Amino acid sequence: MTNPLVNPVPRPAERREVSREELAAATRELLDTAYRLALVAMHEDEATGRVVHVFLAPGRAPVELVVRFARDNAWMPTMAGISYAAGRFERVNRDLYGLEPLGHPLPHRIVRHGHWPSGYFPMLRDADPDPVFDADVGQYPFVEVQGDGVYEIPVGPIHAGLIEPGHFRFSVVGETILRMKARLWFMHRGVEKLFEGRTPEAGIELAERISGDTSVGHSLAYAVAVEQALGLDVPSAVHHRRAMLLELERLYNHVADIGMVVNDVGYGVVNTHASRLRETLLRHNASVTGHRLLRGAIGIGTCDLAGQVDVALLREVAAEVSELIAIARGNHVVMDRLTATGVLSLAQAESLGTLGYVARASGMTVDARWDHPLTTMPDGAAYPDLAGPVVETTGDVLARFMVRAREVTASAELVAWHLDHLSGLDETAVAGMSAGMGADANLTAAAADPPSGLGIVEAWRGTLVHRVELAPDGTLSRVRPVDPSFFNWPALPIALKDTIVPDFPLTNKSFNQSYAGNDL
Repeated sequence: MTNPLVNPVPRPAERREVSREELAAATRELLDTAYRLALVAMHEDEATGRVVHVFLAPGRAPVELVVRFARDNAWMPTMAGISYAAGRFERVNRDLYGLEPLGHPLPHRIVRHGHWPSGYFPMLRDADPDPVFDADVGQYPFVEVQGDGVYEIPVGPIHAGLIEPGHFRFSVVGETILRMKARLWFMHRGVEKLFEGRTPEAGIELAERISGDTSVGHSLAYAVAVEQALGLDVPSAVHHRRAMLLELERLYNHVADIGMVVNDVGYGVVNTHASRLRETLLRHNASVTGHRLLRGAIGIGTCDLAGQVDVALLREVAAEVSELIAIARGNHVVMDRLTATGVLSLAQAESLGTLGYVARASGMTVDARWDHPLTTMPDGAAYPDLAGPVVETTGDVLARFMVRAREVTASAELVAWHLDHLSGLDETAVAGMSAGMGADANLTAAAADPPSGLGIVEAWRGTLVHRVELAPDGTLSRVRPVDPSFFNWPALPIALKDTIVPDFPLTNKSFNQSYAGNDL
């Protein structure tokens, strides 16, 4: 008999073995049936190389296309012409593993900058952990825009503000931006390598630090992936508490962004009040979990809170945010600067595979809370009494601003919804169910492929995915995280085309993508 207090393990991915020659056709078939490429993980097995392509579709089980090849014949046919995201994943795998994407239209490095040693692939088992880096070996191959009056403006990678490094190269005529190229991966930390050999429990602290403002999103996706790999059932109450933490993380980040977007057009009074509300939320976070960034609460099979969630306070903050939005929208200078600035059309958003508020501001309805509820919701419930994803359609800065604004109100009500459901659950029936995980891992490791799991979470920036594989001793053999920023960064230059240079800070803030989450 099914225990109503326990959430069933999410449906495992459907795994399909395909050859290198069959990969393109299999990918096209999935993309033509509403799947999207969400993650690509390279694996170095004992005798072979293996690439796992993970595809997701709303309401359907994930599909994994697995390609194996001899390690001394490490190449893959490029799929850049089929999927833009696939082309970027291929470049990452070549830089980290030496897997050559044959026929790739943009073959230069993406992760390893010019000072990295040639022929050095840091994710390989025999890679020197302390390589000798070169001096600057040459210019990055930026596309040079030529013509009368065209000049370049370099920005970064070191910036005046307290932000992470990224370089932006603008080709302009007067103030009009003809082209902008973003170059990232200045702080590659080897996060995926750091996971290897850790116990599942010890991986939590690393997942929380992949991107500091997404501690809940990354640790939850990681925990769900591990739980699926272990076949571990999780109490419904744990899922409700975790989902509340996701909304608390969404709240404080959205409130901060709302203030900083209008601050970039000189309307500091709204930013000041938004900063005050953010601080209120951070202090509330500390009272709930013991940490302002909500760290330390999520574990494998568990979610332990240090204090009570104050729904009344959250609703008060949401009401104040609504007042700030009305004030901002009542200022004609703010509206003039936000409206029709940095437009990303629906077609562009879809072709790039954008996620989160960037996608929803352009009319896409992608949201893992509704698309993949089994990974974060008890018994597959998908918030049946609430409206669904917040969507705008104009794709400009104002739309991205308003998606955040409306999600603040929605998140406060989602927290209340979860608390209502928690009040009716008796958790004593499932106490101690996470014991013996090491034995479970050893049992499942006897399968033909290592035990694996997927965690799919709607973090505050968008859908975030972790894929985990376990070694026979129960430790982590591979963890592949993909932050939504990996998909959204390429959309920023598209949105900036034919805008003006002063629109860059405003448009960039409306995107607000993670450097750390992208630069693993």
